[in-house]
Amino acid sequence: MGLTPGTRLGSYEVVALIGAGGMGEVYRARDTRLNRDVALKVLPEAFASNPERMARFEREAKLLATLNHPNIAAIYGLEVCGSIRALVMELVEGPTLADRVASGPVPVEETLPIARQVADAVEYAHDQNVMHRDLKPANIKVTSEGVVKVLDFGLAKALADEPTQADMSNSPTLSMAATMQGVILGTAAYMSPEQARGKKVDRRADVWAFGCVCCELLTGRRVFAGEDVSETLAWVMTKEPAFDTFPTTTPPAIRNLLRRCLERNLKRRMQHMGEARIIIEDVLSGAASEPGAAQRKGRERMAWAVAAVAIVIAALALGAVTYFRRAAEAPQPMRLSAEIGADASLYTAYGPSAILSPDGMRLALLAAGSDQRRRIYVRSLDQLQATALSGTENAGDPFFSPDGQWIGFFAGGKLKKISVQGGAAVTLCDAADDRGGSWGQDGMIVFTKDTGSALSKVSSAGGTSQPLTTLDKQAGEITHRWPQVLPGGKAVLFTSSTSVAGAGFEDAEIVVYSMASGQRKTLQRGGFHGRYLPSGHVVYMHEGTLFAVPFDLERLEVSGQPAPILEGVIANPSSGGAQFSFSETGNLMYVAGGGGGQNVSIYWMDREGKFQPLRETPGSYYNPAFSPDGKRLALEILDGTRRDIWVYEWERDTLTRLTFAGEQNGYPAWTPDGQRIAYSSQEKGGTYNLWWIRADGAGNAQRLAEGTSAQYARSWRPDGKVLAFRQFNPGTASDIMTLPVEGNATSGWKPGEPKPFVNSTFSEQEPAFSPDGRWLAYHSNESGNIEVYVRPFPGPGGKWQISTGGGLYPKWSRNGKEFFYRTADSKIMVVTYTASGGSFRADKPRLWSPGQFTDRGPFTYNFDLHPDGKRFAVLKVPGTEQAAAVNKVNIVLNWFDELRRRVPEGKQ
Repeated sequence: MGLTPGTRLGSYEVVALIGAGGMGEVYRARDTRLNRDVALKVLPEAFASNPERMARFEREAKLLATLNHPNIAAIYGLEVCGSIRALVMELVEGPTLADRVASGPVPVEETLPIARQVADAVEYAHDQNVMHRDLKPANIKVTSEGVVKVLDFGLAKALADEPTQADMSNSPTLSMAATMQGVILGTAAYMSPEQARGKKVDRRADVWAFGCVCCELLTGRRVFAGEDVSETLAWVMTKEPAFDTFPTTTPPAIRNLLRRCLERNLKRRMQHMGEARIIIEDVLSGAASEPGAAQRKGRERMAWAVAAVAIVIAALALGAVTYFRRAAEAPQPMRLSAEIGADASLYTAYGPSAILSPDGMRLALLAAGSDQRRRIYVRSLDQLQATALSGTENAGDPFFSPDGQWIGFFAGGKLKKISVQGGAAVTLCDAADDRGGSWGQDGMIVFTKDTGSALSKVSSAGGTSQPLTTLDKQAGEITHRWPQVLPGGKAVLFTSSTSVAGAGFEDAEIVVYSMASGQRKTLQRGGFHGRYLPSGHVVYMHEGTLFAVPFDLERLEVSGQPAPILEGVIANPSSGGAQFSFSETGNLMYVAGGGGGQNVSIYWMDREGKFQPLRETPGSYYNPAFSPDGKRLALEILDGTRRDIWVYEWERDTLTRLTFAGEQNGYPAWTPDGQRIAYSSQEKGGTYNLWWIRADGAGNAQRLAEGTSAQYARSWRPDGKVLAFRQFNPGTASDIMTLPVEGNATSGWKPGEPKPFVNSTFSEQEPAFSPDGRWLAYHSNESGNIEVYVRPFPGPGGKWQISTGGGLYPKWSRNGKEFFYRTADSKIMVVTYTASGGSFRADKPRLWSPGQFTDRGPFTYNFDLHPDGKRFAVLKVPGTEQAAAVNKVNIVLNWFDELRRRVPEGKQ
């Protein structure tokens, strides 16, 4: 009997039926305990009610659950609920190869990467003494990132009537699907001759099935396709495959490989899947011999592309050797640029998006694909492609374990870890809105659980986190972030600041904390994202440049003067993060560019993605905001370390400064009458509070609200009586707050008490009032991804998610029909909507403009909608038609040797 949506099996809630087959029904379900989607394979009732078969199945399932490979769909466990037995498995999205082949042959250039991943998965399983026994296109899926996932590994044996029987009539898949002709026929078409005869089979049966799958991909037809089961099995045992139907572009090495896979003589058949993988890799790399002029040219082009990666690999290996066996004369550094190996763009808004493993032979990459969701990709430097790790959707701030076998990361308000080989992500503890983590050699992880906190620690095995450092409130300290556990685990390096956002991190401090004494020392004032290097230095970012200072690891003190060593590293003074990483073997990797601190110009952008200059003069501009009449643009401008509000009259090309008090002034929000601008101001040693000032510059600024938590002005209700703002609150991170303001220009204005509007444990930001003041939009990470939501104001009422696949910074059109937001890669989406009574209906989001502009970092607008609703003012680095996706990293080999020459090392 089928399960209906909403049915609970333990902690799993059934969502929908995915499909049914010989091995049972498969459902999509929600793991309510770990907050993830899974696949439930509900076993047939006749099977589940047989104690002996279930006992055998559970033994086999335990073995299958040990498989941990990025190309194998993981088995999480077995759930028992009454008479129902269900296998809990990784949910893999995407079409099966059977779906792909249904529309025709798959091109050779697509088939080979798929075949390599399948071979890699089967080879790994065979090495663990596990066979698939039912390899076929319907059991292989390809995700949207091109990652292959082999399904139902070993279940044919696990579900068998009698594992020791050799009788063909008891073939597990056939006996389980006796009434399903299509399933029988499909399985029979991939059986090896010995399997079809009912003889004992070994791993070479999977080799045969692999050959059948590859041939079908190339030709679009099954190799053995009789009209019924008997004819199909007869063809398997007698008919020769039609190798002459392969596309003419099929490399000879691949033709020969498939002939060897489909060899009926077991002794002549390819003996191991590792052989198949190597041959495919050789063809992909251009190492395999291919005759013909056109083929030679294609091979040469591929060889040149692979050569660059080969140089990187060889040089990295050389760097490792020379680090441990340094000659009297150190080798010169070698600089290379390499693509990340994935159809995705690095996510550089917060912390490092590309990190090297301790041994320097593996990359972990935080990147967003076409669906705008961030994932962690892993790439070994002996491979061309990066592989997305399933279960890391909406991840942030990854870091390696000391042995390089695990990656810690943050997602959905949690600190998690995952094996570099893939598998299930493991939740360790809560982390509402992190700013980095570091994994010590003793198994302790030090991390920042939210933007306004000190450091915490938790075991890498999981548990309740414990506080490690404390904020110095008297000094105005607001955050400790981007920690690094130093070698030996006796101290932690981190960035301390009195400003959560803005330019404050340029004036932040690099601090070291002793685990033993609990004492801390300030190593450097005026910098952020400090990192200790085994070369005997601490490096940090300041104004777009990487600096180095000698450091005594024993005394935890600097032992020299800092010096600039590298320019052009992407860094973000708004978050304190920077895009560089290093290996213990002496290599540096960084992402080039200016990032959040780079000067930009102001442009008009239309729906075709075309740019026209609005203010060409480059500057450190942030948070543009149009006046209600559209003739003026309020801006934050950073001048050195000071940030102020300016008003730009773009028709006259006139720029006027408004703020002079305070050290940091930002986040302008025009009153609906255009007479005043509310903003956030930070005084020395204090925090951001709400102020406002006349837009014509007359009079003095007045304080609207005061508190110990940072407040950021955002949007006025159209009647001018309520200001929506963002505030950091202990325990609930970033919340949406409202401030009532009463009175008028004649009698005077009187602000009321701030009130919370949305203050959950998630991070809610960037409120925006609708044109009629009845709705308030904002973005939140409550779903695990940052999405845009709408609620009625002042409430109560429902809540509607507007964006799909990620959304930031909502903007309402004055026409009362359209709603805009920004994607992670700075494209503009539009949603049409209708609102009636307490109900809000939004249509499917669609791309409004493909034009990409420059990301200015977290909590920072880089665009605003003109009141006419037809164009945007955007911030963009001048000289480029579009802001290119970041998909390359720079690598400097033997960098520690160069660093020692330029900045003599301290005591180690």
